[in-house]
Amino acid sequence: MNPSSYTITPGSITANTGDRPNVVEVNDAATLARMVDILDELPTTVQPSIYIDIEGVNLSRHGTVSIMQIHHLSPECTYLIDVYTLGKECFSTPGGKGRTLKHILESETVLKVFFDVRNDSDALYSHYQISLAGIYDLQLMELATRTFSKRCVNGLSRCIERDAPLSSRERSIWAQTKDNGVRLFAPEKGGRYEVFNERPMLDGIKSYCAQDVQILPRLWEYYNGRISHQWRDRVIAESKARVQLSQSPTYQGKGQHMALAPAGWVFI
Repeated sequence: MNPSSYTITPGSITANTGDRPNVVEVNDAATLARMVDILDELPTTVQPSIYIDIEGVNLSRHGTVSIMQIHHLSPECTYLIDVYTLGKECFSTPGGKGRTLKHILESETVLKVFFDVRNDSDALYSHYQISLAGIYDLQLMELATRTFSKRCVNGLSRCIERDAPLSSRERSIWAQTKDNGVRLFAPEKGGRYEVFNERPMLDGIKSYCAQDVQILPRLWEYYNGRISHQWRDRVIAESKARVQLSQSPTYQGKGQHMALAPAGWVFI
């Protein structure tokens, strides 16, 4: 089926910001199956079409997965998958061809972009036995294109602030949306992380979850235009290594070591 022929039911559309992508909340099997069919029709081209982020309470093997955000480019749309409510059904519900979201996430040929895949992978593998494949880690792409010290990796906010090709208005909206979201979940701002598990999702949480994953394609294009073939190969290899590390029994997803560059990158 041609993805562009799909019509998402009005009740599932949670936001439409004009020239910005639709944001679709996925909280039932029917919407999930339609989404899987759309993602499954995406061409396996050199440029990734799927961009993913995950929110949770202590996102790791020790916490919970609350919301998975998937942004795809054609047709452009952002999905907020209610993992907290749907549980394993998120990954086992088949589309029309019998494939599931688990199949897509584990496919080597369907390219997917994460920003620092480690804790996302840890949570998916530990709770849902999903072994990610076909991953570009955007955090590593930034490090690979850097012309100054490669000792430490940058966080997503710093990459957006420094490198995302956004207009002044877009930057203002991004900063305000981020601040509104942080106030809802950050204890030091009066929030609580459990807000990610509250249903229905608050509008501020939906906007916070959607906007960063919508910016990832712009960052990918920015870094992709600056990366050499050798460094691209290193990014792909290290992205795979990060997934493998996150699945190990001794993996620790918190601590100062998480900010360090991959071994050997500092001296290349």
